[in-house]
Amino acid sequence: MPVFSREVYEVRVAENSPPGQLVCAIEGDVPFSLTAAFANHYELRTSAALDRETTAEYNVSIVATDWGRARLSARESVSVRIADVNDNAPRFTQAAYSMSVSENEAGAVRIGSVKATDADAGANGRVRYALVREEGEERPAVSVDAESGAVSVVRPLDYEEVRAVEVTVRAADGGSPPRSATALLRVLVRDENDNAPVVLHPPADGGAALGELVPRRARAGYLVAKVVAVDADAGQNAWLCYELAKATEPGLFRVGLHSGEVRTARAVGERDAARHRLVVLVRDRGRPPRSASATLAVALADGFSEGHLRASEEAPAAEPDGRLTLYLSVCLACVSALFVAGAAAAVAAKVRRARRGEPGTLPTFPQSAADSSAGSLPRSYVYDVRLAAGTVNSEFRFLGPLLPCFPAGLPQGAAEQRSSLLLSLGYRIPIGF
Repeated sequence: MPVFSREVYEVRVAENSPPGQLVCAIEGDVPFSLTAAFANHYELRTSAALDRETTAEYNVSIVATDWGRARLSARESVSVRIADVNDNAPRFTQAAYSMSVSENEAGAVRIGSVKATDADAGANGRVRYALVREEGEERPAVSVDAESGAVSVVRPLDYEEVRAVEVTVRAADGGSPPRSATALLRVLVRDENDNAPVVLHPPADGGAALGELVPRRARAGYLVAKVVAVDADAGQNAWLCYELAKATEPGLFRVGLHSGEVRTARAVGERDAARHRLVVLVRDRGRPPRSASATLAVALADGFSEGHLRASEEAPAAEPDGRLTLYLSVCLACVSALFVAGAAAAVAAKVRRARRGEPGTLPTFPQSAADSSAGSLPRSYVYDVRLAAGTVNSEFRFLGPLLPCFPAGLPQGAAEQRSSLLLSLGYRIPIGF
């Protein structure tokens, strides 16, 4: 019977076997085939493309059968391992990574990690990470561990100077030549309440030492001054509130919680002190909160006009909506333009019709009373009848005939027509009573 030799995978056949009476074949559906090389020797060849990432190893079962009366066979399994080729680049789990860090955080603080995988094996599938930097570019504030992909902040960041840091991370394998991929890393800086409010008015350098003047006849709600402050932080860390911390006479003045307006809480009386000192506290809503203070000097004086008092007590009028005003102006301009264009078109049409008329045409008058549709008398006479009440007599006033106006320089035929028309307009007027 046939026997496989594991050393060289050759088939041994009995010496009395007839020539050509040995058949070798592969069992199963595998991408390999057997090709006869020479006597009793076969070559195992690939019959399709191989992909190690799909199937890394094949067990090929080869059967050798003779053609004797009692057909004998032998079976041998050949293990074929597929060697890796660097045909795959690394792939990041995300195209972009977003992380955050609090401002003023100490250096070497881990804030996250990036991850890339490579389907190849061995050195071809070993991934290393690095930041992509342009030549001469400043060292970024973050770093990436070459082996693990851990992301750390290497120096403190200030939210008021930089809100976010964006860098590009490259993942490269160890193949030859190496393959690589990139991903975007964005580090957001979280704001911390590290800035106290800054008072803009009144100035802290004593520029308002003369103070604010308030009339003795001021009523409740009179606007004394407005404290203006800003905070460089963001969000609730920059939300400011105002309160009256100290006052010479606490019940006389009040401060708007969010506006910072200092107004009289009641009407000013004759017994109130002439000079007052107010301390306004400005506080943000951070944790812990930060604050600043402003000092106001207020003096009560006489001699203010009634109009000044009313103007200071009235609330400021709301500004008109600029966008709405713009829209209305544009609409009004469009309507005006359409009206002017229509009027111009009408005038042009009238002038065009007037120019098309033929000169020298005489007006047409009715030849008899029957031709007129405005009564029984010819149109060339106008009658004004006045009847006096209580009298039998009637008074008639006859006006002269209305003669047509003929243009000068008429042709001969037109002149004859004019003469016949004048003769027909006699002064014979039949009147019946």
